[in-house]
Amino acid sequence: MIRIILTAFIFSLFFSSVTGQEKKYLSLQKVIDLASVQSLDAFRNENMYLSSYWEFRYFKADRLPSLTLEASPFDYNRSMQKVYNYDENRDEYKLREDLSSAATLLLNQNVGLTGGQIFARSELNMTQKLGADKISSWSSTPFSIGYIQSLTGYNSLKWTAKIEPLKFEEAKKNFIQSREELAIKASRLFFDLVDAEIEVKIAETNLANADTLFKIGKGRYQVGTVTQDELLNLELNFMNSTLALTQSSLALERALAELNSFLGFSKETKIECIVPNDLPDLNVKVGEAVDMALVNNPEMLNQQRRLLEEDRKVNQAKSENGVSGDLFALYGLNQNANDFNKVYQNPLDRQRLRVGVDIPILDWGRRKGKLAMAKSNREVVRISVNQEKMDFEQNVIMNVMEFNLQGNQVRNAAKADTIAQLGYNVTQQRFLIGKVDVTKLNLARNDQDQARRAYIRALRSFWDYYFTIRRLTLHDFENNVSLSEDFDRIVNDY
Repeated sequence: MIRIILTAFIFSLFFSSVTGQEKKYLSLQKVIDLASVQSLDAFRNENMYLSSYWEFRYFKADRLPSLTLEASPFDYNRSMQKVYNYDENRDEYKLREDLSSAATLLLNQNVGLTGGQIFARSELNMTQKLGADKISSWSSTPFSIGYIQSLTGYNSLKWTAKIEPLKFEEAKKNFIQSREELAIKASRLFFDLVDAEIEVKIAETNLANADTLFKIGKGRYQVGTVTQDELLNLELNFMNSTLALTQSSLALERALAELNSFLGFSKETKIECIVPNDLPDLNVKVGEAVDMALVNNPEMLNQQRRLLEEDRKVNQAKSENGVSGDLFALYGLNQNANDFNKVYQNPLDRQRLRVGVDIPILDWGRRKGKLAMAKSNREVVRISVNQEKMDFEQNVIMNVMEFNLQGNQVRNAAKADTIAQLGYNVTQQRFLIGKVDVTKLNLARNDQDQARRAYIRALRSFWDYYFTIRRLTLHDFENNVSLSEDFDRIVNDY
């Protein structure tokens, strides 16, 4: 009995400390809204999208002209250098001291159609020998234009033009999907706390009832209307109820700490959950959900991208399997002089045309093997994608069917909860007037507890399926609109 009194005293201290905490009454939607704004998951999701955004910006910039100034304004060199003495027909080392500078203005433009590159440049170079001679020399290329082209047949710019926009669109849909995944996580943590709160309330009620019944049982035992084993059973129920309250209170603290951490609240915040008893009246058509998922889900874009990437690898392996080469062509003007004032006068033509060829003669089948491996990998990915698509469609179908049944499950569980509570109240009254024994009272209490838990489980499942369908289809069936996001706001906020 001393242990029971001590436990009750500890609980009185525990609940008095809880009442001093800051209280927040939050609905499920409020928890989701807070999570989408201030949770660590939301911050991570936004930064993952921004990473994809800047990667796409880099791809677009790579297809635009680039202007670069390359300069070495000061290059001083004093060292012993090997020179050839023509008079004595031998090499010898002499001290040389010179100063040079160079500047190049370079304009580049990638050509997506061919995979080549057009460039234009203007150059100015100066070198001056220091010491006794102090000879200066200037060289200029006022203008030159050229073209570089690989002759392998593989155009990397063409493939990136196909793949990168698909990757960026996938990133957008992944961000929208991550918002629904965040809602699922918030819903689960919310109902974890609801479960814990319900367990504490059940434990408190059971403890109060067990205490009352134990006191009544002791009185009846004195007059002989309750047997000793029934009295011991009542005492055991009281002790078990005390232990259950201890365990459920610890579970409540754990669930509260997890939700506070997820929402970015201080550990002193006390959240009271508002259970969402009103459910959307919604019946999702299976075919419509599958169609929406195939159009909106980023998994479809991921599969397309993977197939394109395998096609790119096969194309690249084919281009390396035979004769390869490159083309370099340049035309421009250049001049040199000992005086800067003359370096741009009467420039001379400058032309260059170079064709390089790489012909495989003996490679022991390496290129052929690389091509065969690329084709084999592409076939594996193609089969995997087909299987993933079928599994994905089946997953959507099963989740929609489960969701459509879940509304009735919640309503039935709510009705069973009400009936079980009324049944326990009746049984308790009958026990108080001696019409039923302790065994039937315990059974009625267990039925009431199980019915309440079943109702919360049904609610949890309903919202879990609800957000899962939104995550799979990226569609709001309640308002019949596709889920979207203001991506410009994310970039501007950054």
